[in-house]
Formats: sequence, structure tokens, C-alpha cells
Amino acid sequence: MLRQRITDDEALEKPFNKEQFKRLMSYMKPYKKQLLITLVLMIVAAVCGLLGPLILQLAIDKYMFKEKLAGLLLITLAYLGVNLISMLCVRTRVRIMVVVGQEVLFRLRQDLFNHIQKLSFTFYDSRPAGKILVRIINDVNSLSDLLTNGIINVVTDVFTLIVALAFMFSIHFRLALITLTTVPLMVLVIFMLKRTIRVRWQTVRKKVSNMNAYLHESLAGMRVTQVFVREPETREVYRQLSSDIYSTWMNAIKVNNLFWPSIELIAAIGTVLIYWFGLQFLDQGTVTVGVLVAFTGYVWRFWQPLNNLCNFYNSLLVAMASTERIFELLDVRPDITDGENAVEMPPIKGEVRFDNVTFYYEPEKPVLENVSFTVRPGETIALVGPTGAGKTTIVNLISRFYDVVDGRVLIDGVDIRDVSLNSLRKQMGVMLQDPFIFSGTVMDNIRYGKLDATDEEVMEAARVVYAHEFIKDMEDGYYTEVQERGSRLSQGQKQLISFARALLADPKILILDEATSSIDTRTEILIQSGLRELLKGRTSFVIAHRLSTIRNADRIMVIDHGRIMECGSHDELIKKKGIYYNLYRAQYRYLMAI
Repeated sequence: MLRQRITDDEALEKPFNKEQFKRLMSYMKPYKKQLLITLVLMIVAAVCGLLGPLILQLAIDKYMFKEKLAGLLLITLAYLGVNLISMLCVRTRVRIMVVVGQEVLFRLRQDLFNHIQKLSFTFYDSRPAGKILVRIINDVNSLSDLLTNGIINVVTDVFTLIVALAFMFSIHFRLALITLTTVPLMVLVIFMLKRTIRVRWQTVRKKVSNMNAYLHESLAGMRVTQVFVREPETREVYRQLSSDIYSTWMNAIKVNNLFWPSIELIAAIGTVLIYWFGLQFLDQGTVTVGVLVAFTGYVWRFWQPLNNLCNFYNSLLVAMASTERIFELLDVRPDITDGENAVEMPPIKGEVRFDNVTFYYEPEKPVLENVSFTVRPGETIALVGPTGAGKTTIVNLISRFYDVVDGRVLIDGVDIRDVSLNSLRKQMGVMLQDPFIFSGTVMDNIRYGKLDATDEEVMEAARVVYAHEFIKDMEDGYYTEVQERGSRLSQGQKQLISFARALLADPKILILDEATSSIDTRTEILIQSGLRELLKGRTSFVIAHRLSTIRNADRIMVIDHGRIMECGSHDELIKKKGIYYNLYRAQYRYLMAI
């Protein structure tokens, strides 16, 4: 089951799309000047290369056999000169195109990263992080050769092909026609292989994506794997995924490598025909040795760009498999966006109102049904209830991580769908149950809540939540480097740092989603006084399973089956002897038992 979930392939990509290719080329528009310079350099290099056989013909027919050494020396210097010019032009072209290609890749990566930051929670709920990483890293990197060499080379190869063909017809019409007899065979080979190559490279990309998704998940869950001694099973799954990549890669390479040998074989057949008929024409006196040598040179210059164009088309098919996946990601529209007439959210006072709110992820499984309540500015609201009752959904709707299906969520009387997301979320603070710690220093992690905060402000936020003591005891204090996801810290320490981060942002609405679930009882008692002062003047929503932490809340809402079953202060709900009373008594008896 685990392997099936991880290795399910995405649907095959659509056939080659010219519009997507044009879209990729639009990234080259800012570099028109560099591309023009490169094109001129390539044409000069191509012309110099095409002059070579003509110079050889003159050298053989006019100077070599007639023993004109002075003329032969001059024409030799001319031959060396055109080759030197060609070499310098190619070298300059390579340097320019490498810079252009890498800048295009930089912009493409940046666009992808900027885009995924705008995507809604629903996007990440349904996609493994590893598959997203493949799009941003592997698929973009696979376009490097196409952008640095392929695009500009194809123009030059077409130019070289046309000019070489013109020279061939001007030198000997019949030999040129004989050369062209092999072209239909090459077209047939291309037609037969192109679709197979595209499909097989798309399959390779998907298998790599599957492996990256599984690898990312395995690394994140390594502790669980080792605790349950599941290393043999995970090794087997990884071996099968690696085997899938190997087999699909080899299948792609087998077809891919049919291209250039086929073209080389066809070119060899064409060359044999030239020599066969050329020697007969030489005996008949219709061609000279110089003409035959020059024509053979032009045949090579005809087949070389033709071979390059075939390889380019081959590389293009491979690159388009990645291009399709990149633009597929860029075309994903976020579910939560600013409306056309969205305005900046005014400074929040703190009134929150749910007006007949209904929400579901799947229509047949409603999470909230016609929920209505009003929270006054500065109130602390506790949300309690069984897992899956809808508590976290309520706070997610306030932050507009999801949009309501029906009804409205209003803050200070303003529908939150009518204001910009940035202006709304900048005035809110959220601490999640599973705090995320970035690699970097403790100071950096707390300052993430307010990037322009001073060191003193960071330390003060840490003091309020009683994180200062354990931080200053670390080897470098606030400047101690923590590993990725804060692996050097305990769960409680990570939550305290995350708590300080949220408080530093000075939010008008504060959301604590199981914020004290991993803090020991002693630490929890210590931060209650700090929280009590901090929450004054702020509207706050607290989700907690530990009911002792919410006794001082202004109101407690008991959520069950997507509805508010009870609402009131701790004392009021205890006197009511309803759902909350039973939950509190059950938890009290449990704590007494242990």
C-alpha cells in the first residue's frame, strides 16, 4: 500500500505543444541584443567554415598541380585565417550563450519558487514535497543545454545547410541531386522515432519524481522507520524505485541512441554514392580532382548540420518533457487569491464574526455546517472538542488559508475575501501544533516573525514565553546554529521558539493551535502569567486538548460534528454539566490516576 501510494505515476503529458515552446522562448526576450550578437558570430563562423572546401578546390586545381608555390602559400594563409576567425567566433559565442542560458534558468527557477509560495494549502495537501522539488531542480536543470546551445545553434545549422547546398549545386548539379536522394530516408527515421523518444523521456521524468517523493518522505520519517525497524522494507521500496528509473532510462537511451547512428549511416551511404559517381565523372572529365575534394567537403558540411538538427530535435523532445512539467506547475492557480477589487485591510481592532459558515473538503463530508458566532475585540476564545470536530478548520478560515463554501467570515465587519491576503495575514499571528524551525540561528528563527526586530526585541519576546533561560544556556546563546527542522532542540523548546516568533510579530489576532501540547506542566505554568499579559487587547483563539490551560479563557466553544454544541466560560459550562463538564471530569480523573 505504501509503495503504491508513493509510486503512482502522474498522467502522461500532452503531445508536443508549440505554445509551450513559444512560452519557454519568451524567457529569451530580454536578451535580444546578446542573441543577435551570437547569431552574427555564428553566421561568420559558418561562412568561414564553408569557405574551406572552396579554398581547397582553388589550391588543388590552380596552384598545386601547376606548382605555383607563392599562390599556394597565400591560399594556405587564407585557409588558416578563415579557420582562426571561425574558432574565435565560436569561442565568443559559447561564452555569451552560457551567460544567457544560466540567467534564463535563474529566472525560471525564481518564477517557480515565487509561484509555489502563492499556492494554497490544498495544493500541498495533495502533492508530496519531493515531486515539487523535482520540478524546480531537475526539470529546470534539464533545459540547460537547450538554452545555452540548442536554440542559437539550430539557426546557424539551418543557415549552414542552405548555403552548403547552394555551393554543392553550384559546383556540380548532378552530384548534389545524388546527395539529396538519401534525405527521404532520414525523414522516415525521424518520423518513426520522435513519438517513442518523447514518451520514454516523459516516463523517466515521472520515475525520478516518484523516487524523490519517496526519498523526501523517508528522510523526514527516519526516526519512525528506525523505531519500528522498517529499514529492510524501505530499502526494498527504494531499490524498486531505483530499478524503475534504471529500466526506463535504459529504454529511453536505447531509442535515443538510434538517432545519431541512423543519421551517420545515412550520411555514409550518401558519401559512398558521391565517391561512386564522382569517380565516374572524374574519368569522363566532367569534374576535376579539386571539384571532387571540395564537393566531398561540402557533403560533410551538409550532413553535419543535418545531423545536428536531428540531434537538436531529439534533445528538444527530451527538454519538452521537462518544459511541460514546469509549465504545468506554473499554470496551477491558487485557490485563495486576492479579489479583483481587493483593498488593504485597515488596522484590525479584533472583532471576528462567522456568519452561517459552511465548509467542506469533500461535499459529502461537511466539516462545518452553518456555524455562527461573534468574538469581541480582545476576547480569548478557547476551542475544544474531539479530533476532527472542526477546531483547526475554524482558525484556518480566519487566516483565510481556505475559503468558506457558504457564509462569510468578517473581521471588524469586513469580509476577509474583500481584502488582500498580505494585509490580512500581516496583522495575525499563528502558532501551529507542529512548529517549524528553519536552519540557522535561534535569533534568526525568532526574528522570522518580524524581520526588522532588534536583538533586544527578540530577547524580550523569548523572555515573555520563558524561552530565554534555555536559549542563553546553549553554547552560543541566541546565535547557536540549529539543524534543519530544529533537530537539536526538544519539541518543547521548538514550540517555545515558535511561540516567541509569533509574539514578536505583535499580531492583532493571535491563534494558538495546540501551542502548549509539548510543553511540560512546570513550563506551562510559568508562561501562563506572561500569556495573560500578552493577550490583553488582542483577540485570541486557543485550541487545546489540555483543558486546564484554557480555564481563564473568556469563552469556551465546544465543537463537535462541525457545530458549536456549547459556549460559555469555564464556570458556566461546568455548572451546565454538559459535554464540556464530562470532558473536564474525564480528563481530571485521568490526571489523578497517573
